[in-house]
Order: sequence, then structure tokens, then C-alpha cells
Amino acid sequence: MENFLLIITKPDNVPIIGMLFIVVFFIAWGVKEARRNDKLIEQGKRDQILKDMQR
Repeated sequence: MENFLLIITKPDNVPIIGMLFIVVFFIAWGVKEARRNDKLIEQGKRDQILKDMQR
């Protein structure tokens, strides 16, 4: 574990670690929106999806 921490805290690797957090955040956000859109489609509110995307 000590070696792992030494590697990820090197200045060259810090942006890569930050990028990983950003990627995970946007994937989670996309999945959340997809599930929300699926619920709207099941409720028959397909037009609401486009309106929400445009705001």
C-alpha cells in the first residue's frame, strides 16, 4: 500500500487521479439521467425528456 500511495502522489500522476474522479462523476450522472428518462418513458411522458434536456 505504501508503494501505491507513493506512485499516485507523484506530480505526474496527480492529474490522472483527478481525471478518474471526474470520469466516475460523469458516468454516475449519465446513469442517473438515463434511469430518470426511462421512468418518464414508462409513464408516457416522452416529450418531457426533450424539454428537460433543453433547459
